[in-house]
Amino acid sequence: MSLSRRGLLTAGGAVGALAATAAGAGSATAAPARGKGPGRVRTGFDRLAADGYALLKGERVGIVTNPTGITSDVRHIVDVMHPDERVDLIAVFGPEHGFRGTAQAGGSEGRYDDPATGLPVYDTYLKSGQALADVFTASGVDTVVFDIQDAGARFYTYIWTLYDCMEAAALAGKRFVVLDRPNPVTGRAALGPVLDPAFSTFVGRREISQAHGMTVTELALLFNARFLAERPVDLRIVKMSGWKRSDFFDATGLPWVPPSPNMPTPDTALVYSGTCLFEGTNLSEGRGTTRPFELLGAEGIDHRWAAAVNALGLPGVAFREAYFAPTFSKFQGKTVGGVQLHVHDREVFDPVRTGIALLVTAKRTWSGFEWRSDNWIDKLTGNTRVRTMIGAGADTDEVVGAWSKELAAFRAVRKRYLQYR
Repeated sequence: MSLSRRGLLTAGGAVGALAATAAGAGSATAAPARGKGPGRVRTGFDRLAADGYALLKGERVGIVTNPTGITSDVRHIVDVMHPDERVDLIAVFGPEHGFRGTAQAGGSEGRYDDPATGLPVYDTYLKSGQALADVFTASGVDTVVFDIQDAGARFYTYIWTLYDCMEAAALAGKRFVVLDRPNPVTGRAALGPVLDPAFSTFVGRREISQAHGMTVTELALLFNARFLAERPVDLRIVKMSGWKRSDFFDATGLPWVPPSPNMPTPDTALVYSGTCLFEGTNLSEGRGTTRPFELLGAEGIDHRWAAAVNALGLPGVAFREAYFAPTFSKFQGKTVGGVQLHVHDREVFDPVRTGIALLVTAKRTWSGFEWRSDNWIDKLTGNTRVRTMIGAGADTDEVVGAWSKELAAFRAVRKRYLQYR
């Protein structure tokens, strides 16, 4: 008897149990017992593979993924699925930064054949609507699968790749399956302003809060029911087992792969939903350093900024006067002054409030402070209020208080789609 390479690798799937639901339906299985320690959380892919890919049986499958689509033993799921005769994987779709992750921010890998598997890789970046639907149609797939690690912030673009792909799959008549992974900064709370639809861009398509506190399957359910209701996609989700809403990423036992070049660690994700706002200013947000979004600064800033923000007594975080020289992006090769965030109690740390406090104090202590000329800050915050209120001299409490009603309304909506306790 002979065995094919596909047959030999069939047993390589992870261990777990499948939980697949249609959009709006309840879980197909009872919640499994939660383990403890390393490996406690099983991802959506782990559970799909353990069930022999039954959810994909008889379907020609394409997958939207990137380097974060890995098993618990750090094999890429495409490399696991491709030789497995139980699943007919025929295409890969790459988002921003690309399927294999070779591109920087604002870039992608284009159309090519993957050297490792020979599979065609299609580029989804900056494609939406009918143009993206045409890509799915041309690929010949019946079902589109999504498996990418998110960072928990509205302006982290993979959730809008999810949204765009769901919309396009509906237009193309394709089924859509979302495999879940943890929100690395917990799923406890939604924080920050809610997007005004007038400011819809790829860093914020629809009306969710700046830090959404949801997983990708929960977002998919919300998107399908509220934002794609006129033409919903045929949606299935595969939940995790063992994940709790209070879990930070290091509690999951899962390996961390940077989902983008400037998201090197879960610590980066912890501050990102607040400090990414500095992309909308003339200060460096730490790109080109080993601590992006934890280091912030510009030429001419000194110790006064760290002193001013420390004086606010923000919970869970302290600020160190810092000097650094970015290797690319703003101030490339120049030594700048600023602050480094040190989160000492992540349970009480509020990244969005902290980001606003940093903007307020930077403007007050550095005469060179400017917003980007294209008002990019409005795209990041989803409105003009943050820019105009800080420009008019508002303090942190006033700015944060301005979005309280819209945030409360979003929290009420969000609650309907949460899948974990």
